[in-house]
Amino acid sequence: MKKLLSIIVAFTLVLGFGSVALAQSAGNTKVVYHIDDADTQGLKGLRNIRNHLDVSPETKIIVVTHANGVDILMEGAKDKKNNVEYAPLVGALKSRGVRFEVCEITLKNRNLKKDQFTLDADFTPSGVVRIADLQYKDGFAYIRP
Repeated sequence: MKKLLSIIVAFTLVLGFGSVALAQSAGNTKVVYHIDDADTQGLKGLRNIRNHLDVSPETKIIVVTHANGVDILMEGAKDKKNNVEYAPLVGALKSRGVRFEVCEITLKNRNLKKDQFTLDADFTPSGVVRIADLQYKDGFAYIRP
């Protein structure tokens, strides 16, 4: 009896995982890009996202920023190494459907105000919780450039 029950449970699990995989493959790809350091990830991440959409334009992309990563969405922010302004790159990606989110815990910890950010920025209570929820609850793939 125990062996039969084990087989039934195993079979049910396989069917369940197969259904999840099938459901995910039936829709468009969903990706969360995680940026927590503008200096090392900012320009590279924005270029990765542009390239991602050039190859797969139907991909749903959400960029979640926290810590020093929020700097890419601040008004007038530039890449320090290449002196490239982030706002035009962010705006171009926003027009292609990319959503950019700023962690409100970071705002509090760094004493920043929402009006210091470009109009392309949206806000989320916690960047880390948002990333976890997008991955676990919503089936987003995770990329950290």
